[in-house]
Amino acid sequence: MEIDLTPRLAKQVYGGDGGSYSAWSPSELPMLREGDIGAAKLSLEKDGFALPNYSDSARVAYVLQGNGVVGIVLPEKEEKVLPVKKGDALALPFGVITWWHNKEDTEFVVLFLGDTKTAHKRGEFTDMYLNGSNGIFTGFSTEFVSRAWDLEESVVKTLVGNQTGKGIVKLGGANLPEPNKEHRDGMTLNCEEAPLDVDIEGGGRVVVLNTKNLPLVGEVGLGADLVRLDGSAMCSPGFSCDSALQVTYIVRGSGRVQVVGVDGKRILETTVTAGNLFIVPRFFVVSKIADPEGLEWFSIITTPNPIFTHLAGSIGAWKALSPQVLEASFNVDSDTEKLFRSKRTADAIFFPPPK
Repeated sequence: MEIDLTPRLAKQVYGGDGGSYSAWSPSELPMLREGDIGAAKLSLEKDGFALPNYSDSARVAYVLQGNGVVGIVLPEKEEKVLPVKKGDALALPFGVITWWHNKEDTEFVVLFLGDTKTAHKRGEFTDMYLNGSNGIFTGFSTEFVSRAWDLEESVVKTLVGNQTGKGIVKLGGANLPEPNKEHRDGMTLNCEEAPLDVDIEGGGRVVVLNTKNLPLVGEVGLGADLVRLDGSAMCSPGFSCDSALQVTYIVRGSGRVQVVGVDGKRILETTVTAGNLFIVPRFFVVSKIADPEGLEWFSIITTPNPIFTHLAGSIGAWKALSPQVLEASFNVDSDTEKLFRSKRTADAIFFPPPK
């Protein structure tokens, strides 16, 4: 059965004055369920506060817009309060409790991508809130809460009943902890400021998130990268050669995408724009060409240290094959093989637009 790979936009799940939570549904993007991948976005307005919660999935968070504060409590560790900004990536392993706050005028938007193999629902995140109208406090009886926290029942009723918001609330003068820049060490990497792993003039740039520059991704089991493709440039056809899925969110710009699968069949040919999410199945080959304004995307790969094989360019797999094999494979003469091999000898991964 063929799977629909059409890129989709997220749809709001809940929200209010403080902001909103949106997600991609497996019913609209079947590869989420097939690949055990979850995808969601948190958007906070000024004074918006996402109540403390934990997820049933390990995730990578990427700040798409604005500046904010995140509180992180790793299992059996003290709370860390980090200032975060556009371009920051964070690895959030299982069992991590987080809260998010925006005290700026600009909207604060965070993308979450993760593995749902152990989730309650395949292809979806389930977040467990500690308080609020849908929080864990509300599920236990007054007696149990009173016994667990050694509190009078009257205090328990106040704790359980005062916060009527669900998931996201708007704060009015609350005094939250000040962020500590030192807490960023080992917890986040800014992909827009990190050293470039690939830099092709007129082509594009890549920053790869892996266990070397952010060790926590090893616990999450995911790798990630931020790719910025220059106007009208092309990203070489390639595939993940370690059986990983590639989940791509378009951050900025637009461009054309083609994906080729089994039996040389083109299974996707479309234009992607900011906000689109799409998934490339294992071993399928994908290529992109940016529109004149350029194309930027953030991807997770379902392995912490991904390996890619590119089929074109100076490091393309075809270059490694002997001339005789190429002639036999393409059923061409040596002159045609030499012409084929003579091209793209200087360009790798990204190809600037034709002059």
